[in-house]
Amino acid sequence: MSQPSTRTIDLFFEETGLGIEDVAAKSGLPPERVEAIALGRWTPSPAEREKIAAAFGVDVARISWGHTMDPRNVRYRRYGLKEDF
Repeated sequence: MSQPSTRTIDLFFEETGLGIEDVAAKSGLPPERVEAIALGRWTPSPAEREKIAAAFGVDVARISWGHTMDPRNVRYRRYGLKEDF
């Protein structure tokens, strides 16, 4: 028997039609935290992972929790590009 595939959290939002506020209410986490996790700006703790997975009605192992924000973008926004465009 094959194991269910893992998906990123943004796909769970898309597939279920739930919004940030919905998942925040179901998980008991602040909407700002759920948004940061959904956008890849925050890697959730094990307890946060359990709460969010439960809000989607799936096992924690079904969600890919990787940090997805590109650190280069943060650095460029903070200091600006050295090249003059």
